Amino acid sequence: MLDLSEFRDIFLEELSEQLQTIEEELLALEREGGTDAGIQRLFRAAHTLKGSSAAMGYAKLKDLTHEMEHVLEKLRNRELQISQQLASLFFEALDGLRQLQSEIVHHHTEQSDMADTIQGLRGYTASTSPPPLQAPPLLPYEIYQKFLAAQDKKRQLVWLTLQLSEHCEMRYARFQIIERKLDELLELIWREEDGTGPTDEASEASRSARWLVSTSLTAEELNELASALMDVEQVDLELAQMERLQTQPEVIVAEEETILPELVVQAGRGVRQDTAKAASIRVNVDRLEQLMNLVGELVIDQTRIQQAGKILRQRFGPDEAFDEFSQLSDHLTRTVGELQESVMKVRMLPIEQLFNRFPRLVRDLSIALGKEVELILEGKDTELDRNLIEEIGDPLIHLVRNAVDHGLESPEDRRAAGKPVKGSLRITAAHEDDQVSLLIEDDGAGIDTDKLRQAAVNRGVMSAAEAAQLSEHDAVQLIFHPGLSTAAKLSDVSGRGVGMDIVRNDIERMNGLIDIDTERGRGTQFKIRLPLTLAITTGLVITIAGRTFILPMSNVAEIVRVEEAAVRTVNGIPVLTLRNQVIPVVHIHRYFGYPEPADSGRYRPLVIIGRAEKRVALAVDELIGNHEIVVRSLGPYIGKVEGISGATILGDGKVALILETGGIIKMITR
Repeated sequence: MLDLSEFRDIFLEELSEQLQTIEEELLALEREGGTDAGIQRLFRAAHTLKGSSAAMGYAKLKDLTHEMEHVLEKLRNRELQISQQLASLFFEALDGLRQLQSEIVHHHTEQSDMADTIQGLRGYTASTSPPPLQAPPLLPYEIYQKFLAAQDKKRQLVWLTLQLSEHCEMRYARFQIIERKLDELLELIWREEDGTGPTDEASEASRSARWLVSTSLTAEELNELASALMDVEQVDLELAQMERLQTQPEVIVAEEETILPELVVQAGRGVRQDTAKAASIRVNVDRLEQLMNLVGELVIDQTRIQQAGKILRQRFGPDEAFDEFSQLSDHLTRTVGELQESVMKVRMLPIEQLFNRFPRLVRDLSIALGKEVELILEGKDTELDRNLIEEIGDPLIHLVRNAVDHGLESPEDRRAAGKPVKGSLRITAAHEDDQVSLLIEDDGAGIDTDKLRQAAVNRGVMSAAEAAQLSEHDAVQLIFHPGLSTAAKLSDVSGRGVGMDIVRNDIERMNGLIDIDTERGRGTQFKIRLPLTLAITTGLVITIAGRTFILPMSNVAEIVRVEEAAVRTVNGIPVLTLRNQVIPVVHIHRYFGYPEPADSGRYRPLVIIGRAEKRVALAVDELIGNHEIVVRSLGPYIGKVEGISGATILGDGKVALILETGGIIKMITR
């Protein structure tokens, strides 16, 4: 008997991809009212899942996708029309598929009962009367006969659009030669005559022409044949459907039984078949992690070799053997650096994988809250380490939920304020230097700082006098205080007074920063900055009481050296005035239980760290310099230590702890 367990991982990969396709197409179907090509892609995704589920023995997946396929068939034949009720039924079915997927992943078997979901789909088709069918448009008899003949020969009818190189001269003559060549190799049925094809010498300025051909070639073979023709720069392929030839040759939908292999047809147009395809393979994530660990070991060894070279030069001075050693060390450094960069790129993924979660989330929230929301996603191609994409997902989801629930007003309130009824939520990703910037912006009512002040007073966070003295920026930061909320009532979406503090903690745990910019009546913007990766990063090596520590450079605002006399005490707190800003000075020794250094009267290095506009100056004993560090977890035996995010191995082989900026600020402001 065939053991199907070896195909399980392949099936689950395909399942994830098809479910993502179904979600994207369902959102487009509801938003745009449905196109033939979109419904076709939905139908094929459901059909593919039905077949693979049946082959793997997952009956519930098969039954649910079969019922979805049945309803989609009616949509495809125009016996049904898309509605919000039907879209909601489809999304309910999609959630059921994802639930079954989770059960298969964790329990290797289906557990949930999908009978109610299946019955909901069946009940909708039974209760909805189909609209009257429209007769297909009449076709010229000659074309109709050729179409039937092509079907009898098991051939495909394909729209073939060719674009010539801009450097091609005598395009009219070139099109004539291409047409004769196509007539020899294929069966030409129709030539589009709209003034842009090779029909007269006036088309000399045109670079493209379009033919309808009958062929038994696959899409790849046809693309290769057409691309080989002289002066052809681009090839576009679209499948033809008989009843559309005369009236709408530009909108062509392929039936499932006649679809060309490897040919994808999108709404109203064909997807370009690139003549050169990028080669790619799938690699198990565990192998990538192992490769990253090995590169990390090389980075550590390379640092130790450089350290050893410095010691040897100091001890024995320069000589010929040492010069050769230095050259080898420099070459190793460059090679390891290039290898590290290549492995880092392999770990990078487009943030689109994260963004794909939001359209469905915003759609469900807008329906639940009775709001109209336009979601705008920008920078989908921005790449981020796959681990960070997983980590940042939950904080972003919370911010999106808050923006739709708290930020955007109801349609009535927006209308009264003179705003468009439909609110706008924009999520943008972009690279800035060696970091990734994420913006979550809404055009809602903004954050009411007066309500935040009052909430802080009511919960005993501060007195009324202290709240009144807060600047607008400091008042907005109260939203990150545990338990504070300006919501008038609690809801299932948000407003329970918890969460924003967790959002900031999660972001700071990733060595990131979050800041808020808000204006009443205009909206709110959350800005998040994240490092590209957490595996290998640049750190500032410092010493405190003879111990070596690392501060991530992404959290270091600046480094200054000041005379100890420049540090003054205000209300019992040592402070430094720097460019008209008063910054608290903290001797971190006392928080780690180390003896504080004696006042030497000399210059003392201060490392200024902070989030947003809030800054803290850490007094350290010595600055060693910047180094590439490999971040290692402390492991389950030690567990979570406040103020420490991990450890690394230095060039001398010693272990140094990596400071967590968010934890440090918590310790010193407690």
